[in-house]
Amino acid sequence: MTAEQLISFARGAPSLDIVDVEGLSAAAVRAFANDPAGLTAYGNSYGYGPLRKWIAAKHGVSADQVLITNGSLQADAFLFNHLVQPGDHVVVEKPTYDRTLLNLKNLGAVVHQVTLHPDGIDTAELRALLESGVRPKLAHIIPNYQNPAGVTLSEAKRHELLALAQEYGFTIFEDDPYVDIRFRGEALPTMLSLDNAGVVVHASSFTKTVCPGVRVGYLVGDKGLIDAIAGKATNLYISAGQVAQGIVYEFCASGDIERSVATVSAALAERATVLAESLRKRIDGVSFTEPDGGYFLWIELPADVHVDKLLPAAAERGVAVVKGSDFLLEGGENALRLAFSAVTVDQIDEGVRRLAEAIDAVRG
Repeated sequence: MTAEQLISFARGAPSLDIVDVEGLSAAAVRAFANDPAGLTAYGNSYGYGPLRKWIAAKHGVSADQVLITNGSLQADAFLFNHLVQPGDHVVVEKPTYDRTLLNLKNLGAVVHQVTLHPDGIDTAELRALLESGVRPKLAHIIPNYQNPAGVTLSEAKRHELLALAQEYGFTIFEDDPYVDIRFRGEALPTMLSLDNAGVVVHASSFTKTVCPGVRVGYLVGDKGLIDAIAGKATNLYISAGQVAQGIVYEFCASGDIERSVATVSAALAERATVLAESLRKRIDGVSFTEPDGGYFLWIELPADVHVDKLLPAAAERGVAVVKGSDFLLEGGENALRLAFSAVTVDQIDEGVRRLAEAIDAVRG
């Protein structure tokens, strides 16, 4: 490992060594062999029919409740654009995904960030906000191995959120692209599966389990909502990429998806463990919650380490990180998001060593 080689903890993407290239190649061949007419045609804005049915079966819903999109970020954008008008109130987690904040800001929403704990959003703080008179249009929740904090919403809080949504009349947007990448503990039920009142819209993606390049995500929700968004999608792009969706369908229908999930989960479990050990060994005063899955670990640094100074010092030493303030309306000046998905095990300790050296430099 030379000093010139960048070690990046910045991007939430799997490294090539854990992508099932061979399986995807075979799926592509099968897709064109099995449905050449479907893959080469326009299709419709709801998405590739066989994949819609596969997703519907996975979630126990009907296929007409599924809309396939270009990644889950487009699913987010479609839902935000459909539900949120300028001046509408929206609840998000604190911290939350930086593009969520950007999209909502661009729509003119009034954004309320509610504190995250190791077991997820502070439901007591949310209830107090609601009791104060705030009436959000929706609450955006990333329940599993949250981006950026890496925490998981407890089952009890999932039920509490559903009760609050029914009581105060808002939509829960369950943004769940990391759900299958669990490497310890038992899988928890989705809020979609617990929802008896139609208050949940669910989004997920194959980006984290197959590969980012397929750009295949989806929304699951009430048929009327899905129909309305599909109408707007038709005007935007006629149909999303049938080739990518057909390949993903064949990859899933063959069972290769289970092998891919197992490969990714095992690799990321090792990387998360090595990263946590290295941080404890090399950086005094660091604090974090170890994730049960996913791609990210959020660290809090001592108060005298300001990330605006730390980032350039880290870059000089060949390590890339993302500053915590990107994920917050205010604060985060002493926090970083570290993505461990794209770094191999042999890079992690060297990356943390460089980060520790940068921290020492900015502390003087």
